[in-house]
Amino acid sequence: MGNGDSKNVKSIIKAAAIIDALADSDEPLALSAISRELGMAKSTLHGLISTLVDVGYVAQDVETGYYFLGFKLFEIGSTVSRKWNERKIAYPFMQKLAEKTGETIHLAVLDDGEVLYILKQESSDSIRIVTDMGIKLPAHCTGLGKVLLSGLQPYDFKKFIRRRSLDKYTDTTITNMERLKEELDRIRAQGYAIDEQEYVEGLRCVAVPIHNHRGDVTCALSVAGPVARMRGQVFEKKKQDVLEAAHEISRQMGYQGG
Repeated sequence: MGNGDSKNVKSIIKAAAIIDALADSDEPLALSAISRELGMAKSTLHGLISTLVDVGYVAQDVETGYYFLGFKLFEIGSTVSRKWNERKIAYPFMQKLAEKTGETIHLAVLDDGEVLYILKQESSDSIRIVTDMGIKLPAHCTGLGKVLLSGLQPYDFKKFIRRRSLDKYTDTTITNMERLKEELDRIRAQGYAIDEQEYVEGLRCVAVPIHNHRGDVTCALSVAGPVARMRGQVFEKKKQDVLEAAHEISRQMGYQGG
């Protein structure tokens, strides 16, 4: 192996160390903090981290300049996606839930203030909903998005407020930040969110958080269908079904809460 190859390998090792440092941190890090953590010169670090930002593995807060992991790490390929823990655990429950409710079941995460759909299961009775894997929708007007926003730490929610506008899609879309905060408080208290045709007219959904072993909300599960089939006692039963499924998925992920 030549000197050039050795240098390139060392650069990869250093880049991996940067990603590991950001993954171990509970909040975005300044360049100086990463430099101290890794014992790496700022000049060397800046070039490496700028490249990681360019390819999407690291993101930078435009206001603070701090760095955090980019969701490109999830999106690098379907192989990694299939092996992602939440998907593996959730899939059989989503199959059963689709059969039980006759509706479309979704699993989603929050990616830079938007809802990223990572798994979808339909039943033979489901209506067609354009939410294929990899699609992103606004968080403030979807059941999944509101559940995921309700699980954010204060720092991350403030970042969402700074970056995202509350655009109006239907007559029931929440477009006021104070109203959204009240809605999120209600979701945290009751343990689920309802999308009252806030993004698509005629579509209603109930979404529930999924927790990991630390109690963090890592993703959310939902059942969605036409309003005519999502009301009254039928809707209450479907809500209970998705609550039970999410609880079991969380339990299998190591969550010990109620």
